[in-house]
Amino acid sequence: MIKLVLVDDEWLVRAGLTTMLSGFEDLTVVGEAADGHTAVEVVSRTRPDVVLMDVRMPRVDGLTATAALRSAPAPPAPPEVVMLTTFGADHLVLGALRAGAAGFLLKDTPPAQLVEGIRAVAAGDPILSPAVTRGLIDRALDDSGERRDDSRRRLAVLAPGERRVAEAIGTGASNVEIAADLHMTVATVKTYTSRILTKLDYNNRVQIALLVHDSH
Repeated sequence: MIKLVLVDDEWLVRAGLTTMLSGFEDLTVVGEAADGHTAVEVVSRTRPDVVLMDVRMPRVDGLTATAALRSAPAPPAPPEVVMLTTFGADHLVLGALRAGAAGFLLKDTPPAQLVEGIRAVAAGDPILSPAVTRGLIDRALDDSGERRDDSRRRLAVLAPGERRVAEAIGTGASNVEIAADLHMTVATVKTYTSRILTKLDYNNRVQIALLVHDSH
């Protein structure tokens, strides 16, 4: 059973999502919040697996709430966060991905795709396809020289094998694709990825991909 918390300042959106998601036996909504501030308290109390988080909300927005949730000390492990937005290239979405969100979905995403995304995130897979990742970054990425230089310094701490895997993650490739391209086993790719996350103090692959793109 995948436990969910819904965070949106519009109660009709929360009610609609609750009604729709209740039709799936492996999903259960354990809490709701109308803003990011309340979301942190609700998540602490209910300990969900996945949080569906609106981007734009009063008091505390989705970016700030996501950063707070993902930086919380373990145990328990922080929930995965999926951003909900009506803006395909919203700059706040990009900021939330940097803060550790596992991906984003548009609010008009068909129910079947929404559920598929929730299940993927709960299983540890980000829900940004390579095309979506590239499009989001191309449209919203801050290309300042300072960010590029900082990203290159951060990547410099990686060993050569780790750097190759990081660059491949930056293309949106899966573990299987990376293994084939770099002539490694999938287990080796996973080991390198874990080391990269530890060295960079990151939560997920999306952050690695963003760092790689920032460095170019």
